[in-house]
Amino acid sequence: MTPISRFTGRSKSAGGGDALQAPAPEAAVSFLRQTMPFAELDEATIIELASHCRIGFFPKGTRLLTFNETEITDLYLIQRGGIKGFIEDEQGTITLKDYRGIGANVGALGIIRGTKANLNIETIEDTFCYLIARDLFLDLVQSNPTIAHYYLKSFSDKLVTTAYNELRTHKLARRDSESLYLFNTRAGDLSKPLFTVSAFTSIQEAAAVMSAQNIDSLLIYADEEPGAMIGIITDTDFRGKVAARGRDHREPVLSIMSSPLRTVPAATLCFDVLLKMMTTGIHHLGVEQEGRITGIITSHDIMVQQGTSPYYLFKEISSQRDFDGLYLLAEKVSGIVRTIINEGGKPSNISRMISLINEQILARVLTLLTERLGPPPVEFCWLLLGSEGRAEQTFKTDQDNGIVYGDPAGADEENRARDYFHNFGELAVNHLVLCGYPKCPDGLMASNPRWCQPLAKWKEDFLHWIETVDAADEFNPGVFFDFRHGFGDVQLSLDLRSFITESTRARGALAFQLARRCMANRSPLSFFGDQVVEEDGGRSAEFDIKQRGILPFVGFARALALHYGIGQTNTLQRISQLVKRGAFGREQGGAISEAFELLTQLRVLHQLALSEQGRPPDDILIPAQLSELEKRMLKDGFAVMGTMREILALRFSEA
Repeated sequence: MTPISRFTGRSKSAGGGDALQAPAPEAAVSFLRQTMPFAELDEATIIELASHCRIGFFPKGTRLLTFNETEITDLYLIQRGGIKGFIEDEQGTITLKDYRGIGANVGALGIIRGTKANLNIETIEDTFCYLIARDLFLDLVQSNPTIAHYYLKSFSDKLVTTAYNELRTHKLARRDSESLYLFNTRAGDLSKPLFTVSAFTSIQEAAAVMSAQNIDSLLIYADEEPGAMIGIITDTDFRGKVAARGRDHREPVLSIMSSPLRTVPAATLCFDVLLKMMTTGIHHLGVEQEGRITGIITSHDIMVQQGTSPYYLFKEISSQRDFDGLYLLAEKVSGIVRTIINEGGKPSNISRMISLINEQILARVLTLLTERLGPPPVEFCWLLLGSEGRAEQTFKTDQDNGIVYGDPAGADEENRARDYFHNFGELAVNHLVLCGYPKCPDGLMASNPRWCQPLAKWKEDFLHWIETVDAADEFNPGVFFDFRHGFGDVQLSLDLRSFITESTRARGALAFQLARRCMANRSPLSFFGDQVVEEDGGRSAEFDIKQRGILPFVGFARALALHYGIGQTNTLQRISQLVKRGAFGREQGGAISEAFELLTQLRVLHQLALSEQGRPPDDILIPAQLSELEKRMLKDGFAVMGTMREILALRFSEA
């Protein structure tokens, strides 16, 4: 860093320059240690910086800066009190733009960019500020990239890391039995040495090798290329393919091996290894490094390292043969949320894992039902809607689902299909309730005949929404456009998605109206003390993070995805695809994604804390209970929502 001691000047500051005084050094140091981004500086730099600070008192109503007039000579750091930022048009109409309280700054961007004040700034109560002279602040910016990143980029990597660590530490106490594995350990760290045999080794000889080495798998290579692994045999193969079928032990292992060998790179995080095992049903994966198989990793290896294993729960669910056992296992899902958070996972990690487990519970419920009721008269697909359809569930929220079944051939088949699926849907929803998934209060479930219908009727409904939806209507069809396949015939959901994409492309009204809904959902302006400040200056002591924090991002991504014909339903995947389509820039996409994840993290931790206190999870945050960093994350999220509204306004301009 450029030595601070070279700065010796002192500037006169607006509204109170003559009242500036040198603060008590220990007080200034303590304040800077607790104020971002200065808290990221080393101790010596903080002490040196504190020695050059001045403190000023500014009575209520003091104009600190005037829009497009004031040359900014100092950075103001609010030590007590608060300010408002506003603009005023030629008719004297005032529009609030910001409220800032303790720990906030005034003037940073103007100093960095060398511009005059971009807002009128006035104190809203008696206020004390620490002042850092412009030249000194610019020295800090030039010698400490962290400082510049903090003010120029809403979500710098270091700030995001700090936020996740603080949220996890402050909101969720680690249990002694929990250790970090899923997000700190890689496949190469847990891989076991290779044991291999030729493809033409006999089954009996291979069994002898496994017994002698006390291992449960062997990799198989071709004689003509010993370094290339073409398959694998495991204990399961010996039980299912040899013992159960009375196969001749003299046959070559080529006849029972599984091929090709599935692999993962050695650098793959154990979390992603676990996801691959759960989605493919494969328990042994080769570990690949620089084009060679160097080891083997199994589900057992990960389960041994991790106390509360999602994989273990996943396997238990898949093997359940009765509903009562399934109800008990479903109660363990919230424990998986805690495990992944404590491991260092983000909401996207949590939702990917929880979606897999939820879908496994659903699959078992529906499989057991079809065994009891008999095969359906026509093919069907269980549709996941809303947050389930977006794969963004964390806790067991209300059910949102439906059934689409093949168009019946004739009246008789139509009657049988209607009776079968209405009964099936009602039973399934009730079993899911007993698994801990409450009914949707609006009746958006497969038990409702309105949402249990043939493909042709679903197409009629979607076409109606696409052609006639109005932003003023209370009914929001957006939840239906987030559907995805949950169980059954996937082709039915693909046909429906293809129909929607083509219909939306031909008629742009739906995306336009959904965009208008999104733009009408105004985010708060800021926080001041223990209250949320609205754009009209109104204040509230609570904040609904789902309605006003999460859903604006969901609606933004949905409207643009429909406009661009993007089939993905997950919000982060939609944002990624929208960047590729040129809907907005990569940097904007990164800020939107990061804001969405951080807001979701706040919501998840809030709900988990309530759940572990034995209270029902909700979405109401109390500003008085939030840390300054949490408020900063929310405020930056509000700013990103403003950017999203601008993107939508530009894309869906009525002109």
